[in-house]
Amino acid sequence: MHGLELVVILGLALLAGSVLARRLRLAPPIPLLAIGVLLGFVPALREVHLPPDAVLLLFLPALLYWESLTTSLRGIRRDLRGVLLLGTTLVIATAGVVATVAHAFGLGWGAAWVLGAAVAPTDATAVGVFARSLPRRNVTLLRAESLINDGTALVVFALAVGITVGEDHLTLPHVSWLFLLSYLGGAAAGALAAWLGYRIRRHVNEDPLLANLTIVLTAFGAFLLAELIEASGVLAVVVAGLTMSQAGPRLRGAATRRQAEYFWSLATFLLNGALFVLVGLQVQAAVHDLRGARLGYALAAVVIVSALVVGTRFAFLFTVPYLIRLLDRRPAQRRRRGSGRSRLVSALCGFRGAVSLAVALSVPKALDSGEPFPDRDMIIFVTTGVILVTLVVQGLLLPRVTRWARLPRDTSAAEERLLAETTAMRDAYRAIPAVAERLGVDPRVARRTRREYEIHLQVVRADGGEVEDADALRLDHDYTTLRLALLDHKRATVLRLRDQHEIDDAVLLQLQRRLDIEEVRLRPHDPLE
Repeated sequence: MHGLELVVILGLALLAGSVLARRLRLAPPIPLLAIGVLLGFVPALREVHLPPDAVLLLFLPALLYWESLTTSLRGIRRDLRGVLLLGTTLVIATAGVVATVAHAFGLGWGAAWVLGAAVAPTDATAVGVFARSLPRRNVTLLRAESLINDGTALVVFALAVGITVGEDHLTLPHVSWLFLLSYLGGAAAGALAAWLGYRIRRHVNEDPLLANLTIVLTAFGAFLLAELIEASGVLAVVVAGLTMSQAGPRLRGAATRRQAEYFWSLATFLLNGALFVLVGLQVQAAVHDLRGARLGYALAAVVIVSALVVGTRFAFLFTVPYLIRLLDRRPAQRRRRGSGRSRLVSALCGFRGAVSLAVALSVPKALDSGEPFPDRDMIIFVTTGVILVTLVVQGLLLPRVTRWARLPRDTSAAEERLLAETTAMRDAYRAIPAVAERLGVDPRVARRTRREYEIHLQVVRADGGEVEDADALRLDHDYTTLRLALLDHKRATVLRLRDQHEIDDAVLLQLQRRLDIEEVRLRPHDPLE
C-alpha cells in the first residue's frame, strides 16, 4: 500500500471515529481502536506495520511536549513525592510482578522483563483524553506520573534487552549508572534545549511562523540531545516542556501564542487519533503472527498480564499512601490526603498506550548469535492486548465509577481565574489616567475606556458571585449576541461585494481575518481544554 493511501485511510478513520465518539458519548480512543481492528481485516492494510522509530521519534516528542507544556508545575511540586513514587517505584514493581509471573509461565527472564517493561508505564495522552473530567489535582497527578514513568520503563527495557542479547551485565553499580544517566542526562538535555529555544524566541517571537518553528525544534531537539548521550529522550522532552511553561509566557507575541495553541491542538489531535487507529491495526498483525494453540496461550497471557497490571496499581495505591500516613504526620501532609474513592478513580486511570507499543516494537529481531530474540512475537501480542484491554475496559468503566465516587466539585480553577481577571482589570482601570497621559490620548477616549472597564468589572464580579447584578450579566450577554449577529451581516456584505466583482479575493480574505479575530474575542474557545 502506498503511503498516500494510508494517510487518506487514517484521516477517514480518524474522522469517522471522532464522529462516532461524539454521537455515542464515548472517549475517542475506543471507537478509533475498534475502527483500527476492523481495518485490519483488509488484506492490504494487514501488512501495514508501525515502525518503532515512528512512535519514539515522531509521535512521542510532539505529544509529550504538549502534555508537559500544559501540565501544572505547581501541582507537580505540591505532590512531588507521590509523582516520583508512581513514576518510578510503581513502574519497577509492575515490571517485576509481570516478569515473575511471565517467567513462571515459561518465558525466559530476559523476555519476561522486556514484557514487564513494555506494559509498566501509563500513557500521558490516553490519561489526558480519559481523565480530563476529573478534579484538577487528580488530573495533574495522573499526567505527571505518565510523563515521568516512561523514562523509568525505557531504562528497564534497555537493561533487559541488553542482558538478553549479551551486551549488558546486571550489577548494582551498572544499573545505578543507567538510571542516573537516564534521569540526570535527560533533565540536563531538556533544560539546555529549553534555554536555547527561549534565547532564540526572544529574537524571533514577533514573527509567529519563526517562533512556532522554534517551539517545534525545541521539542524534537530535546529528544535528540538526550539520545546523543544515551539518556532519556522522553524525560528531556518533559523537562523542556515544563521549563518553557514557566518561561514562555514572559515572551511578548499574542499572535505567536494563539497560533501555537491552535497548531499544537490540531497536531496532537491528528497524532493521537492516528496512533489509536494504528494500535488497532497492530492487533490484527499480532494475531496473524501467532497461530493455533500458541494463539490461545497468548490470549490467556493477555488476560493474566492485564489483571496483574491493574491489580498491582490498585495494591500500590491502597497500601503506600497509608504507609506514608504512618511515617509522615505533618499537618501539610494531612491536608494532601485523598479519599479512598479518589484513589479508586486514579487506579482505574492506568491506561497503556504509545510508549508500551513503541517498547514492544523496539525489541530486536535477533540476538548477537544470530538466533531470533526469544518470544518476540508473544511480547508484541501481549503488549498490544494489554493496551487494548486497559483502554477499552477501563475507559468504559471510568465514567461510571467517577459518577459513583461523587468526587467533590473542583472550583479552584474558576476561583483563581476570577481572581486573576478581577485583579488584572482593576489594576488596568487604575492605570488608565497615567497611561493615557503618557501616550497623549484624547481625554474623551480615556473617559470612554474607563466606562467600559467599569462595566466589565461589574460583570466579572457578578459572574463570580461577588455582587448580585443579574442586569449586568444580561446586558453583557445581549451585547455579545448583538455583536455576533452584526458580524454575520458584515460577512454577508463582504461576500456579496466579492461575488459582484467589486472587491478582490485577497481583500475578502483580509477582511474575513479581521472579522474572525473579533468573533474569537467575543466567543472564545480554549484549545487547551
